[in-house]
Amino acid sequence: MTQQTRLPETDDLWRLTVEHSPVGMALVSPGGDFLTANVALCDMLGYDPEQMAQLSFQAITHPDDLASDLRLVNRCLAGKISSYRLTKRYIRADGSILIGDLSVALLRGPDGTPIHFISQIADLTERHAFVERLDAAEAAVESEQRKGDAVFDTVAVGLLLLDADGSYQGYNSRHQDFMDLAFPDGHRGRVGQTGFLYDAEGRALTSEEMPTTRAVAGEEFDDFMVWVGEDPEARRALSVSARSIRDRLGVLTGAALAYQDVTDLMRAIKVKDEFVASVSHELRTPLTSAMAYLELVEDSGEIGPDVHQQIAAARRNILRLSHLVADLLFSTRATSGSTIIDPYRVDVVTVMSEALDSAAVDAASAGVTLESDLPDSLVAVADGMRLRQVIDNLLANAITYTPRDGKVAVTLGATKRHVQITVADTGEGMDEDDLRDVFVRFHRGQNARRRQVPGTGLGLTIVRTIVEAHGGEVSVDSALGVGTTVRVLLPR
Repeated sequence: MTQQTRLPETDDLWRLTVEHSPVGMALVSPGGDFLTANVALCDMLGYDPEQMAQLSFQAITHPDDLASDLRLVNRCLAGKISSYRLTKRYIRADGSILIGDLSVALLRGPDGTPIHFISQIADLTERHAFVERLDAAEAAVESEQRKGDAVFDTVAVGLLLLDADGSYQGYNSRHQDFMDLAFPDGHRGRVGQTGFLYDAEGRALTSEEMPTTRAVAGEEFDDFMVWVGEDPEARRALSVSARSIRDRLGVLTGAALAYQDVTDLMRAIKVKDEFVASVSHELRTPLTSAMAYLELVEDSGEIGPDVHQQIAAARRNILRLSHLVADLLFSTRATSGSTIIDPYRVDVVTVMSEALDSAAVDAASAGVTLESDLPDSLVAVADGMRLRQVIDNLLANAITYTPRDGKVAVTLGATKRHVQITVADTGEGMDEDDLRDVFVRFHRGQNARRRQVPGTGLGLTIVRTIVEAHGGEVSVDSALGVGTTVRVLLPR
């Protein structure tokens, strides 16, 4: 369509519109020279009007975009099109790049002769930069998502994501394996469904006991042990941990759970415990018999002082070995889930006094001062024999690791509800690594290995087991070169 020349009376209105337009506007000759440019275009490109009058659109067009622009110009001049629109790059006066949305219309005279092009340019530089940043951000997010999906689906740990109402939002292939064992008929994708999940004793878990139910209620936990699978011989042991997911206001929005297969570890522990129990039982009988025969020989009156001394040494070693076997048997019994305490009314002061009297000989030999602060009487409901075992172990440790001229202080206190036993020494203490593992079965600290102190690493493990069986708590504070303090809190 051929456009007509403006009427003369419209020239002033046209110039006013062009001059004050927020969009860059210009009149360009058929050859490409700028005839006029408004303030907006001059500001966009960084040229003043006089400079613009000396330029052509070819001079300020990016070289890579010039060919496409010229092709459209030539089509207009040839009469194939009357206007066109193009996104192209311009070179500003300072050398920077402007991305413009160019709209062009060719104005022709009454005889069809091209007069000039009317050009409008909208600056898209910021918008384009924003789009590029957005694309880059989306690409980064997609890349991280792909990496996360790859990690999520290849780790050996089962991972599960729940939303606030208990719906399954996602889980990896490893967790799918566990679900196939626990729910062979399929899972509904929500918490609360019971299946073939059992506790350590083989009892089926209720809906409320399921780790997913606890997690979606906002509970966080570590090492919650479950067994999954219908066939007891093929069940897998899973250690489950859960963490809550909350928004910035602290509102619970879901939970993440990790399921670690620890079947091989549990079976190895079971085999080890069975082996220890078997060996301990086999050792107990000959040790008891040997002790009895030594007592008979010692009481016979037909041996001299030297033999008495040798028999006494043999008895001490057999007694020590008997204590070691007893500790191993106790540890095995405790891990099997058997009852290990038989509570009754007992005077804790009497139990502690007997333990202190027994430890006094070892303390004197080691040059360690043994102090105590006990009330006249303190009655509690506890297993006296096991409580004596706790105190014996704590005193033995304190005396062993306290240097000559050091001190071990034992105190006993009580409230209406609790009994507190404290054993504090001025020994060499422990570092943070040893302190963290002090209750781990068979753990031997650096000081024990360095000084080659005999033992099994079961003493404090047994202490904690007995105390927790009573419903109590035990804690240890220690500092290198200062000493160690063990506190036992028992319900009265």
